[in-house]
Amino acid sequence: MIRPKTEEEIALMREPCRIVKECLAFVGERIGAGMTTKEVDELVYRFIKAEGAEPSCLGYCGYPASACVSVNEVVVHGIPDGRVLEEGDIVSVDLCAYKNGFHGDGARTFRIGKVSEENDRLVRVTEECFFRGIDGLRAGTPLYDISYKVQEHAERNGFSVIRSYTGHGIGREMHEDPAVPNFGRKGTGPRLEAGTVICVEPMIAAGGWRVKVKGDGWTAYTTDGKCAAHYENTLVVREDGVEILTL
Repeated sequence: MIRPKTEEEIALMREPCRIVKECLAFVGERIGAGMTTKEVDELVYRFIKAEGAEPSCLGYCGYPASACVSVNEVVVHGIPDGRVLEEGDIVSVDLCAYKNGFHGDGARTFRIGKVSEENDRLVRVTEECFFRGIDGLRAGTPLYDISYKVQEHAERNGFSVIRSYTGHGIGREMHEDPAVPNFGRKGTGPRLEAGTVICVEPMIAAGGWRVKVKGDGWTAYTTDGKCAAHYENTLVVREDGVEILTL
């Protein structure tokens, strides 16, 4: 069931969302070739703890790290380890912070040095998909209007939308109703009420949309080995638009 948040609850969510926003910026300033994905995760852990918050991902359903660090063909849920980042990689960092009884969630895909023209465009279009998806979003908008707009922009640019994973509601739990898919039919789905807090997160692939999961039970990668990118923010649906809490 979709439960809109009160203004008091939204006020409490601002702090974990601020931490997510600033942590992503902090990582973006430091990530680079020669780092391991584990070192990226350590940056996230130290930053979130220094802000008096908890990394929501750590221990979630047994997940062993504070962030998902997904390189190239890994779409989401890459477990940080000794993999060394190289010039030309693209790396999504997805993290969530818990404070004041609420979660905030966000993701960015970073370019490591000079990347290929296709990967540069993939990262750019994925971010554009987020903003296209929420264009015109306000109280009363059918949920799958977001999905339709993300899919339309991705496919018009020659990319595909990952279908196995979705955005989600967020609040006292990291994942709440509704699921927010990145593909769908315009004009369908529940009409969103003011105060609804959701994470919109396009996951876009350069090749096909099919994925497999490694034996670790988490790491999802494209079956064709093509790169994927990920961009996410936590936002509030308002009567006259949206308020993005992680920007």
